[in-house]
Amino acid sequence: MHIETVWIRNFRRLKDARIDLASDISIFVGANNSGKTSAAHALQLFTAASRSRFSLHDFSSECWDAINAFGEGVDGVELPTISIDIWFGVQAADLHRVVDLLPNLAWHGSQVGVRVELVALDAPALRASFQETRASARLANAQPVGQAQEPAAAPAGNEVGYDPQPRTLCDFLSDATGDRLWRDFELRYYVLDRAQFDDNLNSAEGYTPLRLMPDKGRSGKDILASLVKVDCLHAQRHLSDSNGGARSEDLSRCLSRFYERNLEKSGEDHEAQRALYQSETLLNDHLERVFGPTLERLAHLGYPGVNNPRLLIKTALNPATILSSHEGARVHYAVGASGRAVNTATLPDRYNGLGFKNLIYMVVELLDVHARWLDIEENRPPLHLIFIEEPEAHLHAQLQQVFIRKVLDILAVPKEDAPYCTSQLVVSTHSPHVLFERGFRPIRYFRRAADAGVQRSQVLSMAAFYEIANDPGDPADRTRDFLERYLRLTHCDIFFADAAILVEGNVERILMPQMIAKAAPQLQSTYLSILEIGGAFGHRFKGLIDFLGLTSLIVTDIDSVFPPSADAPQLPHEVPADDDYANAAPNATEEAEEAESVRRGRKACMVHEVGALTSNQTLIKWLPGCHTIANLLAATIDQRTQPRAEGGDALVRVSYQTPIEVTWQETTENRTGRTLEEAFALENLAWCQDADRKDLGLRVKGCNRLNIEGVAESLYRKVKNANFHKTDFALALLAHDPAAWKVPSYISEGLVWLEAQVAPSPPIALEVAAGDVDAAA
Repeated sequence: MHIETVWIRNFRRLKDARIDLASDISIFVGANNSGKTSAAHALQLFTAASRSRFSLHDFSSECWDAINAFGEGVDGVELPTISIDIWFGVQAADLHRVVDLLPNLAWHGSQVGVRVELVALDAPALRASFQETRASARLANAQPVGQAQEPAAAPAGNEVGYDPQPRTLCDFLSDATGDRLWRDFELRYYVLDRAQFDDNLNSAEGYTPLRLMPDKGRSGKDILASLVKVDCLHAQRHLSDSNGGARSEDLSRCLSRFYERNLEKSGEDHEAQRALYQSETLLNDHLERVFGPTLERLAHLGYPGVNNPRLLIKTALNPATILSSHEGARVHYAVGASGRAVNTATLPDRYNGLGFKNLIYMVVELLDVHARWLDIEENRPPLHLIFIEEPEAHLHAQLQQVFIRKVLDILAVPKEDAPYCTSQLVVSTHSPHVLFERGFRPIRYFRRAADAGVQRSQVLSMAAFYEIANDPGDPADRTRDFLERYLRLTHCDIFFADAAILVEGNVERILMPQMIAKAAPQLQSTYLSILEIGGAFGHRFKGLIDFLGLTSLIVTDIDSVFPPSADAPQLPHEVPADDDYANAAPNATEEAEEAESVRRGRKACMVHEVGALTSNQTLIKWLPGCHTIANLLAATIDQRTQPRAEGGDALVRVSYQTPIEVTWQETTENRTGRTLEEAFALENLAWCQDADRKDLGLRVKGCNRLNIEGVAESLYRKVKNANFHKTDFALALLAHDPAAWKVPSYISEGLVWLEAQVAPSPPIALEVAAGDVDAAA
């Protein structure tokens, strides 16, 4: 048995979010404040069945207006509720456990569902209580001391006056006592009939689920508790190298607690009892024996490794405190060669690195909750769901990969219990190294709403991205394989970014941070993923960008080439005109054709060449969808932008070289560069041609004797020459004062556009004179 899907409604950012879980491990990723932690908390709160742990702020912010409107008695407005649908995948061996969730005797299938809802006990009575309390507060506020007056009306319009709490139903539900919500709300449980839901788990119109009444058999709380146990390892683990502090903890304390809860106790081990009174050596043998399996499981993580110190558990030999506290048994690290039987030098646990201590700490905590679940003797839930928040905290890259690679082995259920018990894991992370190790199919991507002021997220399953096509020979499948291999090797951080910048090559990647600082400094406050993709492969990212709904800027080159001659063979992906390009063969995406187009009769040319085409597949197959240079230069901003069809869709814009005014020796002409290097040189022409900037490699010999056209042609040949090293140009440019050069216009315009889409607005300073206060108000 495992949880297949949870559907959360009106809980914090998760206004209406479906989350599909893998049967073994799911990885929650997304930008900050996208709802990953909220999903874990929702499952914890609803399975714990403690309504006292809910607060008004657990309601989605979009519900607050409806709550207040209900409190005012607005017609047609109902009091919102928070709910979660949990769909279990069950097998024949599980049916006796879920019999209470079967909607009828004719049920057949593999899914059963339960809905838990936080709902008002008596909504009309709650509203009446609120209105009465508000009226009493206003009456008390309007009464001078010792006098009685008629109830005062609430302040109207712009009338200045104090309106006491509670002013709204939200105020009433979040009163200072903190108990209003749980006193006036309850948790209700319902059986969900899978036959009343479509393939996307949307219920049929008018369907009302069957409520589980607490007075008939087992309560809904008991049924849910008998099916799943939820534990969470939070991100802040408070391990410290310090000797004191209320928030610090060491491995010895952690292992002592683990011993107390789960392992064989010295009082039950007569050999150990004798050892306690006979010698320290025998007691240490006991500790080594009982902790041996735990330390062996740590070895699956690759620890201690070749050169790392080994873990030992040694007693302080104080009978009053032995194993009852962290002072009784302490972690030591054995140094020196492995295998020495006697006189091994040891160090206390505080002398080892914090990274390894956190790794071991997490594993012991996992084993602790896992063992407590397995130790439940009566009515043990068959499913153990464990949330791990950000395991990368204090773990370097290699340890992150080892942990996520071996964590399922650590939580393996014993063979005798395997048919009846399942461990299911959910990991929330911001680590690209975790994604590198597990791949993309377990990813559940939390996508924030694009609408300003809306606190809402949608959850996307990357498994669905791979299920669109299942034919290994299909180009779409090859594209997905390419994306996964490429991103795993380079830029898994796209899944945590606020926006992405897809750049042409290494030069753009190196210079982009400096260009951002110059052209769009507010972008420095956002989480950007800069991906080097090249013009030949950029269009392959379209499906992923669209799926993630990620706002993106593509910075690429116009890559002009001569049109093919009449006797030259036409490539399969070429078409006579832009209007016909949509009819091109979809399978014509072979890397050899895209990368070798110049060699096969497609020689590079300057942008102004009559009839020139582009070899850039991103410009042809994505944005703006043009094949000729003339149409690319004439494309409008709208044609270079992929708008959002809906609120959560991707917003994408492409930037490539366009005509700019070039001034040289008091003459100005419009010129267009073919590549970044050309565009940079043309836009900073006088600066680049100065002898002091010879290291850039863009200085034209005899430039002072040439006009603009001659300089532009010389720059084109210089950049195209095999002796010109583009990376050397980028590195040399970083050595110059960035204030002295100008960001190419096509890049700065794109960055300013991206800044307007995703960067926080700068604070507005308001200066209001004393006499203008009323006007400002």
